[in-house]
Amino acid sequence: MYLFINKAWGYGDPNPDHYFLALNYRLSELQGAVGVGQLSKLKDVVKSRISTANRLNQSLHGLSGIETPWANAKSVHTYWKYCLRVDTQMIADGAVGLGRALKDKGIASAPRYIQKPAFMCEIFQKQRTFGDSRFPFSLARAAAVDYNPARFPGTLEALEGVLVLPWNERYTDEHIEYIADSIHEAVGRLRR
Repeated sequence: MYLFINKAWGYGDPNPDHYFLALNYRLSELQGAVGVGQLSKLKDVVKSRISTANRLNQSLHGLSGIETPWANAKSVHTYWKYCLRVDTQMIADGAVGLGRALKDKGIASAPRYIQKPAFMCEIFQKQRTFGDSRFPFSLARAAAVDYNPARFPGTLEALEGVLVLPWNERYTDEHIEYIADSIHEAVGRLRR
């Protein structure tokens, strides 16, 4: 049941995966009540996250080997996380190397936050769903379901260069400056 309410993700397993089709019901009633109570703050929280992220974007603008997050004109990026794209050709050890350098500065990050694309998870590879129904996979024609990684040549490459920083609406100008300076310094040391 723990796996079923938790996306069937084996937290703590040596090689966790989404083992089967499951729900994402990790929120308790108490957490839900607190969340509802916090909704009145949402507009200010998002505004702060956007503002601080924009400041970091400006501080990192033009930094060779780093691409900052962006959203198209019809979207709003709320910065649940702050994702950098690290050019593995320009930065030694890519996102992993940059993450290691930031850790030395006390800055948390998650290189390759998503370790593999969803189509490589057991739920899709083995089509493990509720019981033995194979639903919703049974709705598709067998030939239409092809999760061969060779069909998605840029996916694995793109995941390799992702570095995710946690983001917080309480970041100050000093926090942003420290993060930006640390990234500039690390990139300067790691640039090929």
